[in-house]
Amino acid sequence: MHMRRMGAVLAAAAMVAGLAACGGDGGGGGEYATVADKIAGGGTIVVGTKWDQPSLGLKTGAEPEGFDVDVAKAVLKEVAGGKDVKIEWKESASSNREPFLQNGTVDIIFATYSITEERKGKVTFGGPYVIAHQDIMVRKDDTSINSPQDLKGKKICKAAGSNSYKRITDPPPDGELNIDATTVDAANYSECVQKLQGSNLDAVTTDDLILAGFAKQAGGNFKVLGQGFTDEKYGVGLKKGDTKTCEAVNTAIKKLWDDGTMKQLLDKWFGGIQGLNLSTEAPPAEGCA
Repeated sequence: MHMRRMGAVLAAAAMVAGLAACGGDGGGGGEYATVADKIAGGGTIVVGTKWDQPSLGLKTGAEPEGFDVDVAKAVLKEVAGGKDVKIEWKESASSNREPFLQNGTVDIIFATYSITEERKGKVTFGGPYVIAHQDIMVRKDDTSINSPQDLKGKKICKAAGSNSYKRITDPPPDGELNIDATTVDAANYSECVQKLQGSNLDAVTTDDLILAGFAKQAGGNFKVLGQGFTDEKYGVGLKKGDTKTCEAVNTAIKKLWDDGTMKQLLDKWFGGIQGLNLSTEAPPAEGCA
């Protein structure tokens, strides 16, 4: 009797463990092999975006708004064959994008996520869906900084999880310019902008689309130099190995460029900002790996 009871307990424990291993309908696919399968199955897709970047991903109400948010909605709808997809939005800062994909906190990320060789080792990237260019933003009355070289001896922002500062301060291959500037730590780019406003920094350097959003929000307190010196290929982040979804995403991105949707979204969020050169055609896909 005792042995029978023990056997029943062990069997029940094994069943619970098995159910837990199967997962539910949460981030990272759950019982679905890929995010594309989850979309086809009508599951809720957990999408990571920034929540602190004006015109790209900014949350002030029930859900974030911006270019990346609109691109996410449009791409997922295309992957779903024109049907609306149930979305749960999750804040994904630069510092937690890879862990969120790896541990299943999110299914897919649209968050100013530049495709780099280093990140390709951890993430499968769809896209890019647009190309931005690293630039520099300063206070509107600052006439001492007119080019990247003028950052020598200046204080620039080092946002957690972002590589942008390295392109200013480091020599190749990690950097671009090898300029002797001082870095000031910040949790994210909204904190960088606060520090710039408060004169704790001389400049914020990152992608021109990010800077343009902050400059637009600030109502003319900052200026973007229009000195883009890199190509930042914004990709769609997926768990490493999800090539099925990656291929579907690439097909969707091409269609959205071909039918004019991408141009409309770029104009909606960034039109009329001085010094900003917006993409006019689809960037070539990187390929899924």
